[in-house]
Amino acid sequence: MRVLIAPDKFKGSLSAAEAAAAMAEGVLAVYPEADVTLVPVADGGEGTLEAALAAGALERTATVRGPLGGNVTALWALAGDTAVIETARASGLMLVDPSVQTSLAASSYGSGELIREALDAGATEIVLGIGGSAMTDGGSGALAALGLRILDGTGTPVPPGGAGLSLAAAIDASGLDPRLAGVRVRIAADVTNPLTGPEGAAHVFGGQKGADATARLLLDEALVRWAGLLQAATGVDVDIAGAGAAGGFPAAFLAFTDATLEGGFEVISRLTGLAAALESADLVLTGEGSLDEQSRYGKAPLAVAERARDAGIPVVAVAGRITLPPHVLAEYGVVAAVSLLDLVADPQDAMTHARRWLTRATVQALEGA
Repeated sequence: MRVLIAPDKFKGSLSAAEAAAAMAEGVLAVYPEADVTLVPVADGGEGTLEAALAAGALERTATVRGPLGGNVTALWALAGDTAVIETARASGLMLVDPSVQTSLAASSYGSGELIREALDAGATEIVLGIGGSAMTDGGSGALAALGLRILDGTGTPVPPGGAGLSLAAAIDASGLDPRLAGVRVRIAADVTNPLTGPEGAAHVFGGQKGADATARLLLDEALVRWAGLLQAATGVDVDIAGAGAAGGFPAAFLAFTDATLEGGFEVISRLTGLAAALESADLVLTGEGSLDEQSRYGKAPLAVAERARDAGIPVVAVAGRITLPPHVLAEYGVVAAVSLLDLVADPQDAMTHARRWLTRATVQALEGA
């Protein structure tokens, strides 16, 4: 039997790779002769880099500017001529203590420095996972790191961060890194929010970054100004569905590079070779920390299940907790599902000893399939 194990992370407990290894122990306990393939997955945000590394990409490290200045050490990955970057590693919310002030000042500059590292390494394709951002700067900081000058009415560079864009009057692209013209930028973004307006980056996502109502209004107005400058400079309307992801980060790259917005899972599927692994599988196991209603909207485990179902391969799901009813899971081809909380009543125990319980839950799911 050929078994494909393709889970996402169990947030707060296990990485996707660790979860896959724990599930593999359970599979081999039930089917000792099984041919097991591990393909940790992600949905294009947090976990993108880990999935690429698990698939054989080489880990790289760079010291770059953090979202509020100062240096941070950020990981990225290189697979052949494809670079994989999570903007959160350089410009993430996890790197700040969110407040109104940080929401206005946070910049994507360090993410641009990671892109420059990738260009220096010879990358001709750059995959960007853009979840968990601290900034609402429309990608302006990243392009500033790559040579773009954003100027106020006196010709002085504007301050970093989304608030600085409220002073922007002109763009000087003469110093922009010419290598950007020859690289394909693939941005993993599952949200459909536009750059500006009531459903845009500032109003929908600014609050989680510390912005109050006044700050959200200021940031939205700044992004409107930024979109106008980008269109004037390049002819590209960047205020489109998906451009509001990660504080509007895609906008700058839609204007100045050959960038595309793609579903996060589709990007990961290609990076990890998931499609090829599915072709040879007899059984698929997947899971994540919580299989719930959110899982139905672009999350990796049910996307894996759908593809297995379409190929006629049965799916077993194991998760920290499962709130989706069996008939809904069955729609995705899931023939058996067990949560860690089916085995242990204490959620803290389930998280603290997640690997052990995940292996046991895998055994139970397979024996009941």
